[in-house]
Amino acid sequence: MEYVQERITTLHDLGDATPAAPVDRAAVVVPMTEREYAGLAAERVLSALERVAPARVVVPLRASAERAGAFTEWLAEYDLPLTVVWCDGPRIESLLTEHGLDGPRGKGRDVWLALGAALSEEFVVFHDADTKTYDATYVPRLLFPLAHGHAFSKGYYARVEDRRLYGRLFRLFYAPLVRALGEAHDHDVLDYLAAFRYALAGEFAATSDLAASLRVERSWGLEVGTLGDAFAHAGFDGSAQVDLGAYEHDHRSVSGPTGLSDMSRGVGRALFTAVEAHGVTPEYATLPDRYRETARRFVRAYGLDAAFNGFEHPSDEERSQVDRYAEAVVSPTGDDRLPAWADAPITPRDVRECADADLREVRE
Repeated sequence: MEYVQERITTLHDLGDATPAAPVDRAAVVVPMTEREYAGLAAERVLSALERVAPARVVVPLRASAERAGAFTEWLAEYDLPLTVVWCDGPRIESLLTEHGLDGPRGKGRDVWLALGAALSEEFVVFHDADTKTYDATYVPRLLFPLAHGHAFSKGYYARVEDRRLYGRLFRLFYAPLVRALGEAHDHDVLDYLAAFRYALAGEFAATSDLAASLRVERSWGLEVGTLGDAFAHAGFDGSAQVDLGAYEHDHRSVSGPTGLSDMSRGVGRALFTAVEAHGVTPEYATLPDRYRETARRFVRAYGLDAAFNGFEHPSDEERSQVDRYAEAVVSPTGDDRLPAWADAPITPRDVRECADADLREVRE
């Protein structure tokens, strides 16, 4: 246990903290896919939210037409002020295409569609639905700094399970890549990105004003892209990070279409888009080698930490992962982020009407 303050305000759980927070003025956005249907982790999240009693719970749902109706009926069993935004219906697709917003689908796109509905509340909290250790204190903890003058807060936790260190994409890709960039460029945005203890956490909160200004990455880069915009709109003084304690969720393989290697490309693209937007021009020709060198230092350090605790640590496997992740250290091409809701060519009402009509059709 420690209480060190970072460059951004860092709130520590020094004894089962459950702070008073404005949950009755907050919307909670919980993206779900078909795999969460009636799952134990999702049930734990929804049951905990019943105790939290936020003003609104918004579920962006990615599901086939065959499953969307049953999924919505299951969600309705919970005593929650619930809004379901079905993200895969034909009217939603036509709406986005008509306004030039069509493009790759992913978690970020789903969250963006739901975000419009959440902006009617003063605060917005985001978190995933696959958290096996989800606790009802998460929402008030994330909201607490917002009630005390901050505009953005981010959760952090240690990814330790079964006497092994997880959080591989963060500690083997994101953190050493930001460190390598920081060693070559003196810039506040890099200091900001390095200040978060778990920058890839899906748990964060923002005032509705800041949330309306977010340009959302469509897929795996959602969390990193959010940090880039939070730096622009909240900065060091307006940001905080909050200890969420124990945290466990599903682990991904390195390879495959939704594996960590695939995710690293989205995270890398979002990271480079963010730093370039703030005036950093990475030297892409040399950066992959500098990243590998830095990441291997991280592997050695984490190996020693694991040994100190008597944990298993597959160093050879992690060095191999570093080589895979290095393939994602490339200049970003194009920018297909979704617009901030403050500037969007459609309204949250447009999305809600289309999503509701699509959902009614599959439920009839």
